[in-house]
Amino acid sequence: MNSERSQRIGNGQGGKVKGGVRKKSGLAHSKSLNDSLEGEVKAFLLDEGQLHTYDDLTKVNPVTPTTVLKCLQARYRAKVFYTHAGCTLVALNPFQPVPDLYSLDVMKEYHCAPQPQESKPHIFIVAEEAYRNVQGQVEPVNQSLVVSGESGAGKTWTSRCLMKYYATVAATSSLMKSQDTVERIEKRVLDSNPIMEAFGNACTLRNSNSSRFGKYIQLQLNRSQLLVGASVQTYLLEKTRVAGQPANERNFHIFYQMMTGGSDEQRREWKMSHDQRFAWLPNAEKTLEEDCFDETVEAMVHLGINAEKQGHIFRILAGLLQLGNVTFCSAMDESQPCDLEEKSKDFMHRCASLLCVPVEELQTCLRVRTLRAGKQSALFKPCSLADCSVRRDCLAKVIYAQLFEWLVTFINDRICADNSTWCNFIGLLDVYGFECFQFNNLEQLCINYANEKLQQHFVAHYLKAQQEEYVSEGLEWSFVKYQDNQGCLDLIEGIPTGVFSLLNEECLLNRASDAQQFRVRLEKELSDNGSVSWDKFSKQPHFTVAHYAGKVSYQIEGMMEKNKDPVPPELIHLLQKSENPLLHQLFADRDPVGQGTRGLRQVVTVVSKFKNSLENLMKILHSTTPHYTRCIKPNTDCRPLTFKKEEVIVQLEACGIVGTIHISAAGFPIRIPYMSFIQRYGLISNLFCQGAGEQGLEADNKEALGSAVADILRVVLNHSLDASRHIDKEARSSLVHCGRTKVFLTNSMLELLEEHRNRVCSQRAFSIQCCWHRHKQRRRHAMRRAVTLIQAAVRSWLVRRAVRRWHRAAIVLQRSWRKWRALMDSLAEAELDDAEDLQEALPTELDPILRARGSVQLSSIQEPVMVRGWPMGLALASAPTLTVSMTATGFQKMMSVMACLNGHCFRSGDYKVETNQFKQGVASIRAQPRGSIKLHYQRSPLLYADLHPDHKRDGVTGLNQILLEST
Repeated sequence: MNSERSQRIGNGQGGKVKGGVRKKSGLAHSKSLNDSLEGEVKAFLLDEGQLHTYDDLTKVNPVTPTTVLKCLQARYRAKVFYTHAGCTLVALNPFQPVPDLYSLDVMKEYHCAPQPQESKPHIFIVAEEAYRNVQGQVEPVNQSLVVSGESGAGKTWTSRCLMKYYATVAATSSLMKSQDTVERIEKRVLDSNPIMEAFGNACTLRNSNSSRFGKYIQLQLNRSQLLVGASVQTYLLEKTRVAGQPANERNFHIFYQMMTGGSDEQRREWKMSHDQRFAWLPNAEKTLEEDCFDETVEAMVHLGINAEKQGHIFRILAGLLQLGNVTFCSAMDESQPCDLEEKSKDFMHRCASLLCVPVEELQTCLRVRTLRAGKQSALFKPCSLADCSVRRDCLAKVIYAQLFEWLVTFINDRICADNSTWCNFIGLLDVYGFECFQFNNLEQLCINYANEKLQQHFVAHYLKAQQEEYVSEGLEWSFVKYQDNQGCLDLIEGIPTGVFSLLNEECLLNRASDAQQFRVRLEKELSDNGSVSWDKFSKQPHFTVAHYAGKVSYQIEGMMEKNKDPVPPELIHLLQKSENPLLHQLFADRDPVGQGTRGLRQVVTVVSKFKNSLENLMKILHSTTPHYTRCIKPNTDCRPLTFKKEEVIVQLEACGIVGTIHISAAGFPIRIPYMSFIQRYGLISNLFCQGAGEQGLEADNKEALGSAVADILRVVLNHSLDASRHIDKEARSSLVHCGRTKVFLTNSMLELLEEHRNRVCSQRAFSIQCCWHRHKQRRRHAMRRAVTLIQAAVRSWLVRRAVRRWHRAAIVLQRSWRKWRALMDSLAEAELDDAEDLQEALPTELDPILRARGSVQLSSIQEPVMVRGWPMGLALASAPTLTVSMTATGFQKMMSVMACLNGHCFRSGDYKVETNQFKQGVASIRAQPRGSIKLHYQRSPLLYADLHPDHKRDGVTGLNQILLEST
């Protein structure tokens, strides 16, 4: 098979080679070319120690399947599992955990890298490139990441890593106020994976975690490129696996998770004993990493599936397992329905109890068919033994399919954002890989058809469209051979003579299906198509399709029944009566009969639904920018670090990796229209400092646009030539080419343009900063001068105002002082005159009063005055402690006070009273001090003084004389 396909690719069968007429060459010339190529290959492979350093296969010279295979093998041995192949990324499955290959630090490293393409090849480079495409463009374009490969190549793991990367990257840039919201959304998006894998993945011969359905996940981003939600679209769940598993394969993961992770209480609720075995759970003793029941339950809780709904879900699943143990036996009377085997009766009761339906009605629906003919009453016909088993399997498949659809709808309701909150998305496509088993039927045909459509999209986008665009733009291009699978697609989906069309017609006929008859019709209608063949000596009717990845034989037996996917109406009626709220909800709105508005029965086949959904998917892919990742399976045994060249080369040739490398190495992967090129890189040239409209650069003026583009490229290339002298004219043409409407660039030329643009932007930014700083300095200087002037003016005004106030205050003080001085002088003069003419007067007898009270208040005035007179010490020598507060307004009153204090001294008239004012130089006694002054006179220590000196004597002697002299 592999040699035939390789020969077909080499001869160009099914491929289109354009661009000129081939010239026939002689055998000798062809042999010399082959020898030359072999010599180049041998020379390249001599240095095996350096093969693992080729991180991009476009650097391999020459590009042949052998050189590409050797490089991948060397990198796989060096434990390097990602390699660039031009516009795609090749991922080799290591089949073992690789520490720190997908850690958060690695995510941050690739996300924060200025040029991620310069880093080591990694799946995060593809993710970051798609994220920056959405983030950096003026009008962001939606992105799609297509992960393809055979079953077991690592597609599911790769998709899981991509989702985790976007959930981490989009959340780390979030604002603090929305941090909780983003974390909740990213947690829900990531928690959808365990649920989808538990209910949609199974262990197959090729993969222990094989996706048995296709899904397209849209990660919804807002205008700030932050993750706000997601949505999941599923395609063709392999529901037949519920009731029938191929040899050495298992059922869906969720059933085994219930068996290994359910608690004793839950198992009693599910009516599942520990020693019970189920017919629909083969290889239950095999333990897998995916059998993690707690992780699935935790994800359900985070998504909002409460314990009650979880109980309903697990009871339905447990009921399906009990239903699988139900077997039938033929009745003694052929007119009677089949009987249940004795050991199956208990399973039937358990199933009815878990599904919450009457056991009698359940038995009747499985063993008796209801026939209706127009408006006549229903007829009941016993089913054959085979029909009973078919109806049992049909019941299990329809329940599981509806439950899976309900889960997908519930997940979308929980993680999908409102349309007003998101504007762009990044899509992740994870579909089943190409399958080829010993026995292949309708499921494998649909799966391989989906892979054919994806391969066609890859060929149309990267191989065919690019080369045709080169010719239309006037590039000198020698077309590279590629394998076009349009013939295979016409065989499958062609109208009216495609396999799907003929299969649908056969299902619409009201007759029993005949596999041999359908094979004859296929051979008759499709005999002209070279992609189909038949083995006439085979006993089983089949047909063989030559897919892009190899030939696959499909068994016709049972294909029509699977395409019809009939569900007996009585089963739908039974499920609508279920007392299980969730099971009743699943079938409440379903039409049991499936009739249209005119009463005609509508038959929607499996291939019709799958084809429509796949067409919608391809429309989405065509409207987005795709990024392809090719997962390669190194060996079929899933052994770690085992590289089998025969199996890898088949996958490389099948997915067109070698052709992709040829086109990517020789072509221009970047194509930019003239106007967009000028808008981005026009500032490189000084001619474009003004607007494009002022320069006459309109979209319709191709000559002006071409001239402007040439000027920009000339500036960049001349600058590069000055920096490195090795760029010649031929090298320039290999870097960039100007077509009729677009500029074709290589990655290296794009880097030069971006580098030069960044340099010019830095220079312009520096000039703008200089002008801005100069403007700020001038404004700051002007403001400083203005502030200085204002401060000087204010200070001068304040000083002038203070001087004026001081001047007025000084005048007032001077005036008041002069008035007071004149008044004091006049009063002093008058009082001195009165003192000189004072005649001694006899004081009033006040000794008793003084002895009784100890203090005298002579008069009351506002401010008391201190007066010290003679002989105060003698007067107070024998008196008690006195506090004398005297107020006087005239000289005479003070004299009276002194007389009261020492009356004996004044009686004889020999003494003259003289106040201290005269001795101290006080001009007048009216010069009163501020405040109230009180004098406290204590008892005199002169106890032995002569209190009453003899007045008859001529003089005073002794101590009294001393006191008088000191006084």
